[in-house]
Amino acid sequence: MEKQYCKVGTITPMTTGRQAIALLEYQYQSFMDKASSDRNLSEYFESKAKKIQKILENLV
Repeated sequence: MEKQYCKVGTITPMTTGRQAIALLEYQYQSFMDKASSDRNLSEYFESKAKKIQKILENLV
């Protein structure tokens, strides 16, 4: 029997350049949309969006 490797929990490296910025902008907008639609988790989603915003500011 051969060993099998599971990919659960593995991290895919983020692409570089313009693709990374576009992905982060999409994630930021997604978290902001979720924050406005779910009142119970709005603080959580807003904090995630703020972290992504800081990363975007450092990239640009």
